Amino acid sequence: MKNAIIYVIAVIAATGGLLFGFDTGVISGAIPFFQEDFGLDNSMIEVVTSAGLVGAILGALFCGKITDVLGRKVVILASAVIFTIGALWSGFAPSVEQLIVARLFLGIAIGVSSFAVPLYIAEISPANKRGSLVSMFQLMITIGVLASYLSDLMFADEGNVSCWRPMFYVGVIPALILLIGMAFMPESPRWLISRGRDEEGRVVLSRIEGADVMEESYATIKKELEKSDENKSSFKELMKPWLRNALIIGVGIMFFQQFVGINTVIYYSPKIFLMAGFDGAISAIWASVGVGVVNLLFTIVSVYFVDRLGRRKLYFIGLSGIFVSLALLGACFAGFSHLGEMGKWLSIVLVFIYVAFYAISIGPLGWLIISEVFPQKVRGLGSSLGSLSVWVFNTIVTFTFFKIVKTFTVDGSEIFLNGENLGNPAGAFWFYAIVALAAIVWGYFYVPETKGVSLEKIEDYWRKGGKPRFLKKQ
Repeated sequence: MKNAIIYVIAVIAATGGLLFGFDTGVISGAIPFFQEDFGLDNSMIEVVTSAGLVGAILGALFCGKITDVLGRKVVILASAVIFTIGALWSGFAPSVEQLIVARLFLGIAIGVSSFAVPLYIAEISPANKRGSLVSMFQLMITIGVLASYLSDLMFADEGNVSCWRPMFYVGVIPALILLIGMAFMPESPRWLISRGRDEEGRVVLSRIEGADVMEESYATIKKELEKSDENKSSFKELMKPWLRNALIIGVGIMFFQQFVGINTVIYYSPKIFLMAGFDGAISAIWASVGVGVVNLLFTIVSVYFVDRLGRRKLYFIGLSGIFVSLALLGACFAGFSHLGEMGKWLSIVLVFIYVAFYAISIGPLGWLIISEVFPQKVRGLGSSLGSLSVWVFNTIVTFTFFKIVKTFTVDGSEIFLNGENLGNPAGAFWFYAIVALAAIVWGYFYVPETKGVSLEKIEDYWRKGGKPRFLKKQ
């Protein structure tokens, strides 16, 4: 019975991940239509797309402390309200300026949910199920991305440039599911105990872990809280030497998660597939649906294996595949003029392979690991910093993609569509491949094996000065 309760709680909370995926992915199919509707160039498209990411930075920046003070549940409920308003505002926007502001507002909810949801799930999960349950957040992100592509496809109409509006309106549905569902969910037991609400915390622990182990879990949590009691929950605490490795891991893994370039595919896949030779926005969106399906299927694979193979094995398998697929994708576009029709299909296969390796590794592992490596006292702040990092890096990657494409395009290799010079993305993909290679080296030293290790034992390991690559279940 308790297992069923844990999974119900995790699925409802992870709807925040579905919204995250939907509201970041939906703009992909909407771009060709509102670009024509408002008469925008690629530079302005980067601004509209990045607006949501800037909002996510603001959400991650200001809500870490609030999450530690008000609780994980309250913050997730607040994000659901913002998701609802933001979806309606985005669809209604009468001008590009209004759309930018609406996306900025919606981005706040994305930033908040990106750390509050994995944090909440990590704190309600038993150690032996934490990996798969927190990875459910990434799974729901991929479901959200796929749902956004399908929504885009359902409403796409090349004879009606305003068809992008209902694409955004659909986001109201999962927002209401999250709002209603979370209203009936319990608060994190670790947060309750940290705020002196021990009896409430014990009740929740008994529900999710069982009465037989509740006392042991309660005693462990109390012990770790007492160790941290003299310290204030502040960014100054995060800067203490014993937490240096946790900080490097939290920021570093999110840097590599973004700078392997995944969101250039998530946000701009129709544009990329148009460069590859697909004819028309709707056919390019169909190809994007394929990206969403691959992303979803291989995230399911990751959820299954993360508590079986462990974090480090999945990380290195995934990053190796990302490096090879990006290198070949760059070569495919570099030889685009010689490959002809075969180049179009080869490029989409390589994009699918790239997405698959990302989905089994650093995609879900980034969110999982930042929810694990920080101690209870500053876990909200630490997860917030990790989320802040991911949105800063995401914004940089998203805002610079077309600029990188243009910078690294070799004269004579340009791809033209309807008379427009789109450049050639070969150099951009090679750039991201080099980052993936650097991620493999970095991961050897800094990716910890947290499979089956309790959050309290991870904290104790940092206090003893342990190195990340040697952290494992004793």
